[in-house]
Amino acid sequence: MFRFNYEGGATFASVWLVWILVFVALFGLNELTRRFKVCGFLFFVVLPATLSLLWFTVLKETTYTDWFHLAKVYSSTAGCIGFWAIRHVKGTNKKTGETWQLKDFKWALCFPPLILAINILEAVARDIQVGIQYQGGGILADDGVFVLGGSWNYMNAAAGILNIITITGWLGITVRNKTKSDGSRDMIWPDMLWFWIIAYDLWNFAYTYNCLPSHSWYSGFALLLAPTLCAFTLGKGAWLQHRAQTLSLWCMFAQTVPAFIDEGAFAVQSTYQELPLFIFSFLALAVNVAVIVYMIYKVVKTKRNPYLAELYTDLGEYKMIKSLAE
Repeated sequence: MFRFNYEGGATFASVWLVWILVFVALFGLNELTRRFKVCGFLFFVVLPATLSLLWFTVLKETTYTDWFHLAKVYSSTAGCIGFWAIRHVKGTNKKTGETWQLKDFKWALCFPPLILAINILEAVARDIQVGIQYQGGGILADDGVFVLGGSWNYMNAAAGILNIITITGWLGITVRNKTKSDGSRDMIWPDMLWFWIIAYDLWNFAYTYNCLPSHSWYSGFALLLAPTLCAFTLGKGAWLQHRAQTLSLWCMFAQTVPAFIDEGAFAVQSTYQELPLFIFSFLALAVNVAVIVYMIYKVVKTKRNPYLAELYTDLGEYKMIKSLAE
């Protein structure tokens, strides 16, 4: 499944240690940026603006400049900025004197599902591209990475489309109430529950294994686990915010230091075996099919429109997350 760079000096223990350091760094930086408003602004506004100048000047010979990597780093960062605004932007109506918050406007709540769907579609397009152009294997023209196209790409693309269709209840997005133990004002999404998150994680891991095989050890494994663990523990209900923040942080790092995952002792490659490629994509498709079947069942049972109302309001986890809201 994975091939460690033993010839370059890596050991089984050292590669796992670096993976743990990456995971801890992502988890820790997400905690820092979600709990402190100023840190979120510095990391997702000031930092990417500064790094962009470097990427297109002194680092232009080493950083990624293809459309896909640039789209990923800027779309994930745009998500972080938008989510930060939903959490923190507020004001006063000059005519009425009433205070308002951005989260109170329905048009603002359309942004999270839109940016999420765009990110998924970017990956779906890449899976289809690899499946069509790289049957039997080849070097990605805009990335220099060897990929092996096959039926797994089409299965996983279908899983990604189903993942978009099952995004429900975004008009119920709100902000977490501040408490003594957590003053983060996380953007929580009560209708985005564990089964959808797991379906997304399986799809996204299969995508990285299919299309970013030299990155999937970190970008697929560590990067997916960090926001999911946070959403199931310290930052319940705010998976999308955690996902956007960890993805943006990782993409900025990978843009700035691409050699970390492409070269050297700690670069981890795929074995390019067809069986794991097929199994991961098949599993992603099967789980996403199960989620859409469950969604349809709930729509029929409750007679709710999943895109105009929250769908899973009778579930215990939904009620727990909803109780955290302001």
